[in-house]
Amino acid sequence: MRSVFHAMQCRLPRLLAPCALAALLGACSLSPRMDRDFGNSLHQAQAQQTLNPEAKHNQSPVNGLDAQAAKAAYDNYQKSFAQPEAQSNGFTLGTK
Repeated sequence: MRSVFHAMQCRLPRLLAPCALAALLGACSLSPRMDRDFGNSLHQAQAQQTLNPEAKHNQSPVNGLDAQAAKAAYDNYQKSFAQPEAQSNGFTLGTK
């Protein structure tokens, strides 16, 4: 009985080692489909958000705000960071 147990103890590591090695090497495999599609979602999102892709070639000035209105908007934007608003407690649901 002891010799059978001893023989199994010697064979078991030899049988499990290749199985463990195969499992570990399986984790190292590449995923060619994912690598091929890498970055496509970003490029698609950028293309969908671009109104006119050829606008970079148009060098004419943009019509819009006059200088005084633009300066006032910029000044208000800068002031919003000087004095931040006090934050209210978000956990007021259901309280009296």
